[in-house]
Amino acid sequence: MSEQLQKLQAELLQNLQTVGETSASSSEENGRLDVLTRIEKVIQKIVHTISQGEAPVLQLSTRCSWSNMRFDKSVGILMSLNPKVTTLRSDCPSAINRFALFLKVLSMIYRLVQTDSYATKRDMYYNDPQLFGTQRNLDLIVDDISCMLQVPRRSLHVLATSKGFISGDLCYLEADGTRVECHSSSMAVPVSSNVSEITNIVSSAKFILIVEKDATFQRLLDDEFCTRLHPCIIITGKGVPDVNSRLMVRKLWDTLHIPVFALVDADPHGIEIMCVYKYGSMSMAFEAYSLTTPTIMWLGLLPSDIEKFGVQDALIPFTKRDESKLMSLKRRPYISAQPAWEREVGILMKCRKKAEIQSLASIAPHFLTRVYLPNKLRYGGWI
Repeated sequence: MSEQLQKLQAELLQNLQTVGETSASSSEENGRLDVLTRIEKVIQKIVHTISQGEAPVLQLSTRCSWSNMRFDKSVGILMSLNPKVTTLRSDCPSAINRFALFLKVLSMIYRLVQTDSYATKRDMYYNDPQLFGTQRNLDLIVDDISCMLQVPRRSLHVLATSKGFISGDLCYLEADGTRVECHSSSMAVPVSSNVSEITNIVSSAKFILIVEKDATFQRLLDDEFCTRLHPCIIITGKGVPDVNSRLMVRKLWDTLHIPVFALVDADPHGIEIMCVYKYGSMSMAFEAYSLTTPTIMWLGLLPSDIEKFGVQDALIPFTKRDESKLMSLKRRPYISAQPAWEREVGILMKCRKKAEIQSLASIAPHFLTRVYLPNKLRYGGWI
């Protein structure tokens, strides 16, 4: 392992000892009995309201407004201590259908927890697709229920199908006892759909590399990146990461305590995807403690690398959507909290052009895996 990687790992371990680890375990798994009790209290309140001759309502925290969020650099984006709420009324014609769906999903979750069984969101949707209308309707309700009850979604016994892939120096046991080997140099393993139940994680990896795009991930596999320089683990959420990919990154950090790097496009959307892994998102802020990995370092592609490596000919002009996204990013607290990141965002704002990771191939076909990444890791080219 390079001297710079050793120094980084020592710093990370020192920080853990100094400030204490804020791991997913700090937000303890809610037991089945506790979850059942919380659901029963919601139903009891509805029954009591009806017995008083009033229309029952549900109070839901607003999960799509920055005014309802707070930022903690050691954790990420969190719900405000006193968040604004939206009232879902049963006597409002425009809301009564959603109110009924909430109760339907709540009853399905109660049955799952009570019988200690699990279902995917897809399974739940196909239980009555005409009733739910779209998969998204069900997904939003499940997340709102998780937020309302203040329990992680996995404590509701609701799983999501994973879209991410992982490869490298890693093996572990799934909940059903299946042993998963991720060592293949040419094949990747789907990220588990039940990350919280993974056990017996074994790895001699020196670092974890989060890769934004599946195409780049496949290039790293084809070039045997996981074994060529140092043993490592690579993972991709194939764009905006799903919850399972984020849970897996956090689980690996909590278990292995090795450096975690991000490799994303030098554009506003790549930066935002990296920030979702590192600091979380508004919609899932209520689960920040188990979904964020604040130790993530930005390895590349840095906007400052564009001129350094002479790939200006491969630059793509910003679209209006890019400009809007960049302005939104600049206002977010986690960018201003990191001066080095803020400088890189400033470079993008000045040049109004973006570069994809694949632009490095214009220098040489294997430049990414045999020159760019090895030098970055050897000489500490991360921020």
